[in-house]
Amino acid sequence: MKIGIFGGSFNPPHKMHENIAQELTEKGLLDKIIFVPTGNQYQKKDLIDSSDRYQMLKIITNKNKNYEVSNYEMKNKLTYTYQTMKYFQKKYKKDQLYFILGADNLESILSWKNHQYLLKHYYFLVIDRGNQKERLQEAMKKYMDHIMFAQMNENTLSSTRIREWLKQKNQNVLLELHPEVLKYIQTHKLYE
Repeated sequence: MKIGIFGGSFNPPHKMHENIAQELTEKGLLDKIIFVPTGNQYQKKDLIDSSDRYQMLKIITNKNKNYEVSNYEMKNKLTYTYQTMKYFQKKYKKDQLYFILGADNLESILSWKNHQYLLKHYYFLVIDRGNQKERLQEAMKKYMDHIMFAQMNENTLSSTRIREWLKQKNQNVLLELHPEVLKYIQTHKLYE
């Protein structure tokens, strides 16, 4: 089985996250996707508690048997990507693991802790929403046997923009958030 590890802050999870997961499974690139929200120790502006981000991910994944949400990084003090991947490789010994990341993050992987170990032992599924593939293939040619590109529809939606819309009470959030996620945010008075 091909399993994608989809890490991120998911602050909040939005429709682009859902669309990426859906496209990757529908195209047969992955059989299962595990969403892994970062823990509270991750220093990022406006990051709400991991338990809320976890619950919102559960909302968007609960109706799809190919999706799962893990609290692995939430339970541990400081978790690097290589540790997360090792954890899931122990759990899924016979499966092939892919780390899902955006094309904008691919080049920065060379500054990640134990990046050579990661690039040697795991596969990377890069979401290309523009025309960066050729440039990135050249920059990462040493590791291309472990890097796969998935072309997605152009979309510049970000969690940052969603948070701004929530603060401004902008109606665009109705289009970009799962209705139950929006209800959760409003009920718990998040991002105010």
